[in-house]
Amino acid sequence: MNLYEFLRPVFFLISPEQAHSLAILALKSGLLPSGDVPKSTILNQSIWNLDFPNPVGLAAGFDKNAEVYEPMLKQGFGFVETGTVTPLAQAGNEMPRIFRLTEDKAVINRLGFNNKGLEYYLARLAARGKSNGIVGANIGANKLSDDQIEDYVIGLKRLLGLADYFTINISSPNTPGLRALQGKEALDELLSKLKAVRDQAGLENAPPLILKIAPDLNDQECADIAEIILKHKMDGLIVSNTTLSRPNLVSSFKDEAGGLSGAPLFELSTEILSKMYKLTSGKIPLIGVGGVSNGEQAYRKIKAGASLVQLYSALVYHGPGLVRKINRELENLLKKDGFRNITEAIGIDHN
Repeated sequence: MNLYEFLRPVFFLISPEQAHSLAILALKSGLLPSGDVPKSTILNQSIWNLDFPNPVGLAAGFDKNAEVYEPMLKQGFGFVETGTVTPLAQAGNEMPRIFRLTEDKAVINRLGFNNKGLEYYLARLAARGKSNGIVGANIGANKLSDDQIEDYVIGLKRLLGLADYFTINISSPNTPGLRALQGKEALDELLSKLKAVRDQAGLENAPPLILKIAPDLNDQECADIAEIILKHKMDGLIVSNTTLSRPNLVSSFKDEAGGLSGAPLFELSTEILSKMYKLTSGKIPLIGVGGVSNGEQAYRKIKAGASLVQLYSALVYHGPGLVRKINRELENLLKKDGFRNITEAIGIDHN
């Protein structure tokens, strides 16, 4: 039994949000043991001119205010995505707004982009040592914004040069109207403006722009998104955010409003991932998110078309030691199938 498994019953006695705050405090205080990021010739790869030591990243939502990306990198993650950050600080939705679905190994949240705002976040990112690992910035729009697209423009303008990549989060179900930006015309306008901001900045190393989509898309919506991201030559796609569906849940909190993440999301998110890989003809790197809690699941995402994977909810049930375990299992699976490097396995299900 690892330390987290011993302490988990204590964490589960308090609310999920209190437990998360304690975890952030422990990380900021240096109380969690850490080590070097696992390096492997099988797991490392270069994408967007960034050298990923392994493919397992921390999804947005854990480090909302860019406060603990360095200690989380030291837990073994190949990269860490901070945010979601909005231009103005906002409290988010009323509590309680996070629910553990223990029997389902899942979480429902309706946080609503609670964060300390762009100025606080910017200062945290500006203080980082660039050589310490890959850090992404996930940007969003304020709940009461009069112009959601302009919120993304503001976020990108202010943060350019401070993050290794940017995720355009238009798929959270907890900000009214946000998912409408996944529609063809709105998405076309949004990406046009963001690409212009990035390109006009004249940075020597232009950071990749990555779109994060929902798992609750029909075939036509997926096709429209693929068409627009290829038109704008977007750098990548994250599949997927949380779902509004409730697939075969048994926990008492199963009917709470909000986005569902964790184990029940795995099949749905992997199906959409595979679909987007086919629709984009494997031309852009995909990051697979949703329900990953072991090496076999990470491997399935990769074979379905993911170059990288992310996780968050699994940490609630397994603790930070999980990331090193997944990397070990993934390396063994790749070796077993005769692959010399992870890049050889990406999208292999489609061959």
